[in-house]
Amino acid sequence: MTISTTSARDRGARLLADRRLPVLVTGALFALMYGFGLFRYQAYGFIDAQVFMNLFIDNGYLLVAAVGATFVILSGGIDLSVGSVIGFTTMLTAWLVEKQHVSVILVIPIALAVGAFGGYLMGYVIHHFEIQPFIVTLAGLFLFRGLCLVISKESISVTDPTVSTLATTHLTFPGGAFLSIAAVVSLVVLAVAFYVLHYTRFGRRVYAIGGNEQSALLMGLPVGGTKIAVYTVSGFCSALAGLLFTLYIQSGDPLHAVGLELDAIASVVIGGTLLTGGSGYVFGTLFGVLVLGLIKSIIQFEGTLSSWWTKIATGVLLFAFILIQRAMTARRER
Repeated sequence: MTISTTSARDRGARLLADRRLPVLVTGALFALMYGFGLFRYQAYGFIDAQVFMNLFIDNGYLLVAAVGATFVILSGGIDLSVGSVIGFTTMLTAWLVEKQHVSVILVIPIALAVGAFGGYLMGYVIHHFEIQPFIVTLAGLFLFRGLCLVISKESISVTDPTVSTLATTHLTFPGGAFLSIAAVVSLVVLAVAFYVLHYTRFGRRVYAIGGNEQSALLMGLPVGGTKIAVYTVSGFCSALAGLLFTLYIQSGDPLHAVGLELDAIASVVIGGTLLTGGSGYVFGTLFGVLVLGLIKSIIQFEGTLSSWWTKIATGVLLFAFILIQRAMTARRER
């Protein structure tokens, strides 16, 4: 074996051992895809700054939901109730505002409290009854989707002027490009999550539990309380995503956000967070959401492709990133 071959293998081993690798790959993939869009569709306005801003406007609610899912997955868990909580929040909001004539100012904290409480209950059951998160959150999925139908089997349009005003309010930048209020809120949530995960004790506990729960217990960390807290955060983020989705779609419907939990999980995984927990970055989740949003945009600009290609492309990317994760974890186990 030559020295150059050995050196190449060492570099490859160091690269696989770098926890930043998945995030860097996702960031590079986004840049490559965006560059492809600029080259291929420049005559159709892809170069317009508003096209980039639309990635945040059209996917703000998904970003918030994915941020909540990031907390759960970093701790080594999973939350399948995300989409149902979002759908239930749209129904609850629409019903309270339109049918019960409750002020939006009161509806917002009510919806957030319900979502956070639902997440708390699931976390409590997972920890105290030692049941797999998959089963508990699957039960939560069916529960919240069923509650949507209890409120109404039909769609409820939201015509409240306050909601309409919030939905149409924009933050305008020089040049005319703008972001919606929902997009701004999603970026604020991202910034808060980044600070919490990387600069607080709670964030360090989440990483520690996801890395090795038994070691975290031996270190005296409050594993149970942290587990419950991450599901509470996920429930809160799902409810907030539901409120943002209500602004985006201006209606409540029992079928809103069906399957969105899978998009949220896909965004987290594509963003580089290990499914086994303990490793990942919330900014990687942002890139994961942007990549999925960019796939939709490219398909729309292409004009000849079915929307199902979004699912196909997402599946291919998930498969690729799972292989990268497996290579990284296998290297660390040696």
